[in-house]
Parts: sequence; C-alpha cells; structure tokens
Amino acid sequence: MKSLYVRIYLTLVALLLAFAFGSAWLFQRHIEQERGNVETVAGERLNAMAGLLKLALPPATAPRDEQAAVFADWGQRLRMPIALEDADGKRIATTQMYLRRVDDPGAIIVNASLGDGRSLEMVRSVRPPNAQGGGASGPGAPGAPGSGPGARPPRLDEGPWTGPWLHRPVSPGAPAVSTLAIVLVLLFIGVAAGAYPVVRRLTRRLESLKRGVEQFGAGQLGHRVDDSGSDEVAALATSFNQAADRIETLLRSHQTLLANASHELRSPLARLKMAFAMLDDAAPVQRERLSHEIDVNIAELDALVEEVLLASRLEAGSAIGETHTVELLALGAEEAAHAEAAFEPETDSARVDGQERLLRRALRNLLDNARRYGGPDVELALRSVAGGYELAVADRGPGVPADLRERIFEPFYRLPGHAEMAGGVGLGLSLVKQIAERHGGSVRCLPRDGGGSRFVLFLPTAKR
Repeated sequence: MKSLYVRIYLTLVALLLAFAFGSAWLFQRHIEQERGNVETVAGERLNAMAGLLKLALPPATAPRDEQAAVFADWGQRLRMPIALEDADGKRIATTQMYLRRVDDPGAIIVNASLGDGRSLEMVRSVRPPNAQGGGASGPGAPGAPGSGPGARPPRLDEGPWTGPWLHRPVSPGAPAVSTLAIVLVLLFIGVAAGAYPVVRRLTRRLESLKRGVEQFGAGQLGHRVDDSGSDEVAALATSFNQAADRIETLLRSHQTLLANASHELRSPLARLKMAFAMLDDAAPVQRERLSHEIDVNIAELDALVEEVLLASRLEAGSAIGETHTVELLALGAEEAAHAEAAFEPETDSARVDGQERLLRRALRNLLDNARRYGGPDVELALRSVAGGYELAVADRGPGVPADLRERIFEPFYRLPGHAEMAGGVGLGLSLVKQIAERHGGSVRCLPRDGGGSRFVLFLPTAKR
C-alpha cells in the first residue's frame, strides 16, 4: 500500500488535472461559439455590401465596360479588395487591392450573390501567428501592416475597410488555446509544487505519531508524541498521550500490586507449609491448634486474593456492579452492628448513588481497621454536610503521625510495627480510597480528640 502522503498528493494532482481539462474544454467551447458569431457577422456584412453595390451598379444586361467602369469607381471609393463576376463566372472587374491581396499568404476568397446572376467576391486576410507571437490584428499589432521588422507600411488606399473584421483569423482559437494550455500547465506545476510541502507536513506528523505508537507498543512506556498545534492531528496526539499516561499508570500499579502481593503471600504460605508438616506428628491438643492456625492462614490468603482482585478491577476502572440509590443510614446500622461499634447518626436519611457492595466493603474495611489497631472502643457517626454525607469511624488507638496520614492509603503500606502486631496486608485503606474516588467522594485521616484517629468517608448526595 502506498504512503498516505503519496495518496493525498496524487488525489490533489488528479483534481487539479480535472479542473485544468474542464477549464480548457469550457474555454474551447466559448472560442467556437465566438468563431461562429464572427463568421455570421462577416457574412451579413458581405451580403449587405452586395445589396448596396447591386443598387449602385448598372443592371446585369448593361455592357460589361459600363459595369466595369462603375464598379471601379465604387472600388476606389470603398477601398476594398473586391471583384465582380457575371452569371457565367467570368470576371467583369477587380480592384487593385483585390489583385494585391489575392495572392497573400492566408488569403481567403468569399462571395455573395447580387441576386441577378452576378456575384461579388472579396478577399479576407487570415494572418497566422508570426515569429513575434502574433494572432492579434489591427494597426500596430504583431502581424498587422506596419509592424515587425521588414513589415510593409500600410498604404493610404487601404482605407478603413481593412479593420479587424476583415483581418480576424478564421481559426482564432488556435493561438488562444495554445496560450491557455501553457498557462494551465504552469498553473498546474505551481499548485502541485506548492501542495507537496503542505501535504508532506501533514503526513509527516501522522508518520511521527505512528512511530510513537510503535515505540510505545514495543515497551517504551515513557515515550510520548509531539502534540503541539490545534488541529485534528494535535488532538489525536494529545488523546494518545493521555491514553499512554493512563496505561503506564495502570501497568506500574499492577506491577507494584503483583510484587507486593507476591511478598504478602509468602508469610501465610510459609505458615501453612509448616503447620501441615507438623500436623502428622503432633499430639491431639497441638493438632487442634495447628488446624485452627491452618484455617486462619487460609482465610488470610482468601482475603488477600479477594482484595488484590478488587484493587486491580478498581484501578482498571472495570464495571463491578450496577449503580443505584444506597441508603447510608441502613448500611451504617448494619455494619456497626456487625463490628460491634457504636452508631450515632445525625440525620434521618442519607441517600447516595453508588454500588452497595463496594460502599459496604469500604465501610467494613474502616471498621475492621479501627478494631484491629484501635481496640474495642470504636464509634461510627453519620452526618449531613454540604454536597453530601460523611461517615466517620473513630477509635482510641495510637493514632497516625501527621506525615503518614496520606501514605497509609497507598497499597500494601502499613505503619511501622503494625504488620507484625495486628496482621493485615495493607490493602484495606487503599481499597477505601479507590471506592470513595470511584463514587466521586474522598477519605481522609484526622486525629481524634483525646487520642486515636478519625477516618472520614465523604460521599456526594444522590442526584435522583
């Protein structure tokens, strides 16, 4: 397949050729019409002159000498290249101008009947273009009497009847068409030459975008294309860069998630391996303890896999369920009872748009995190604020240092010493943040008066 710029360029050239040929055809048609009009007018003038001479000449039955004398007199008056013939085609009289013009190059003899058997002949000069690029007529024009090197000066007896209508070429279109063809060819070459850099510049940007996509597809995730400009190509490049940023972020997140998940899987798997190795030789009492430990580790593995899958789906923006109206008052009461936490609602209704399963998971993660690190004294509050509702989970734990209150929402991050003390894999708060942002909300960690922490989950009010 040919390059895009070649196809665009050839299309422009073809359109220019079609325009040039169409213009030439219209011009030629116009020339043909004008030629016919000129011939018609010339014929009408000749017939009118023949009628006037018939009235001035003696009748056809008069002696030939009398007819010749009168005709010669009128020939001198009119100063035209004319001749008179009888009904048998024999010459009665001619003018001196007729004799001079009849043998000129390009001379054409035309005739008109006088209506009584006699006919009038006249010489019309058809002057082809000369070496000086003629084709025009009239005094002073190239090819006209008195112009050009060695040209014959006009005679005084040639008179006004040597005007353009007698010297207009029978084929006036030939030089004009040649000139038009040259102009069209030059115009075509100029436009074609001017269109090439424009087309090439456009397609060069597309080729640059193509190379950028290929480099990105080859694994250079940090590569971006030039998106300067304000046209469609620049908009396409901007869209590609935005998509590339998103893809790079997702891949980096998945790589980090996979690496951390692999690390977190080692501990429960190692404990399971050790428990199964000791199970056969263990005493009945120890066997019961090992069985319980196996169940705990399997549950931890199950929770880890579930959280990793959920985090991956949320990060990729995959659809996890249908969005509908969720009543936070009922949801808070159920989860508070499940976690054995005190529930203090400050509103009679709190409806938001979202996915109930995800919102329940976010609230449960906050309550589980509070019980794991803050002890049994956990409180859940629900209140209405500007633009939405806030669910606040408060505990009496050691609190979170101010410089770590943002970092604790990163995947697999746990406060120093908490990993060994309370378990968990460090995905709970990260999931809460992802779920909140997916619903147009937010989550933040604040200090609690009297010690401990407050995790505030904000969700916007339902639109319907």
